[in-house]
Amino acid sequence: MDASRAADGAVALAVPPEPEEKATGAPVRRQVPGLDGLRGLAALYVVLFHCRLYTFRGYPNSTAPAWLDVLMFGRLAVVFFLVLSGFSLAISPARHGWRSGGVAAFLRRRAWRILPPYWAALAMSLVISWALVPASHFGPPTGASILVYGLVAQDVVHAPTPNGAFWSIAVEAELYVLFPLLLLVRRRFGAVALAACATLPVIALGLTAAHANPVEGDNRLAVHLAPVFVAGVIGAGVVVASDRVRRLPWAWFALLAAAPVVLLGFRRGTVWTVQHYFWVDLAVAPAMTMLVAAVATGRPGALVRLLSTRPFRALGDFSYSLYLIHLPLVMVVIRRVAPRVVAPGMPTFCLTLALALPASVLGAWLFSRVFEMPFKRNRSWKSMIAAGRSRRGGRDARDGAPLPEGRHAEH
Repeated sequence: MDASRAADGAVALAVPPEPEEKATGAPVRRQVPGLDGLRGLAALYVVLFHCRLYTFRGYPNSTAPAWLDVLMFGRLAVVFFLVLSGFSLAISPARHGWRSGGVAAFLRRRAWRILPPYWAALAMSLVISWALVPASHFGPPTGASILVYGLVAQDVVHAPTPNGAFWSIAVEAELYVLFPLLLLVRRRFGAVALAACATLPVIALGLTAAHANPVEGDNRLAVHLAPVFVAGVIGAGVVVASDRVRRLPWAWFALLAAAPVVLLGFRRGTVWTVQHYFWVDLAVAPAMTMLVAAVATGRPGALVRLLSTRPFRALGDFSYSLYLIHLPLVMVVIRRVAPRVVAPGMPTFCLTLALALPASVLGAWLFSRVFEMPFKRNRSWKSMIAAGRSRRGGRDARDGAPLPEGRHAEH
């Protein structure tokens, strides 16, 4: 993958899993405290990464100040979101013998949850790309872009992108299709066999590449990123494990697993790390899985309480919308607004933080109210229409209620 493409794909799908269902089909919320907070923080990091990325050209050899290097690892957000996605989706199957409850039903629920807001964001991104600023150095989107991205086929077929972060949606969509098969392997052969099936082919691919460091193309990244998704799936077993396993110091295990990767990256430098993401992805996934497992088992308590506070939960609640719409807004500020009022470099970066960051968060919250939450709260058009009628009926009943004694209607 070239540097610009790797940088554009800074995040995987930030979508919480669908709730479990009763026998009647009504949703039952069994969310694990803290996971939404992690999801929200990761999405916020991606916004900051893109603010840095498009302000300072030449990624990864950019002209940004060294203290901003902490914001240049957007690719690791891909890994974290995939780990978190695999973990979250596998919690319910882990509680039910590693069964998905039906392939067709699972895929329908995922499509219902993901596609409506994605298509709305696609329309928004197309308009911004055509009217204000192209999202790619390949030029504005074409008719092929509408077809390819509308069908979520961008990991298989290349077309000028309307939104540089959309490629990861296709990657995760492919992993969703594989998810029932992954559960079957986990159920029949165990966690070790599942890890081997997903990881060994990727390792072989890397070792047989020139200089043992594959140059990734614009497409077909699902195979490479499947092991990090599988790591999350396997990690979900901790949630239903024995008390002895749940009480293990998973946070400390995460720190120990991350230490070699961090030390190697520090020693070799940030540019080397970015150029070797193929291996860094695989190396850091176990640490990320243990971090998610630690939060899911309630440890450390202070961190879980912080992640479970209302601001973090709210941010995680609309993190998918934040992922979908933030990049066009960031690029409008950097490419169209900033050149007219401030100098390049740090002044542009500061202006982008001041304008694009709050606009992205507020815009994502508003976007989620219209295009995400209705599909998150309801499982079908029928239930959505019924919920709308119920709300209108409630308002009508309140409007028609008699006034309290002593109060008179004003005319």
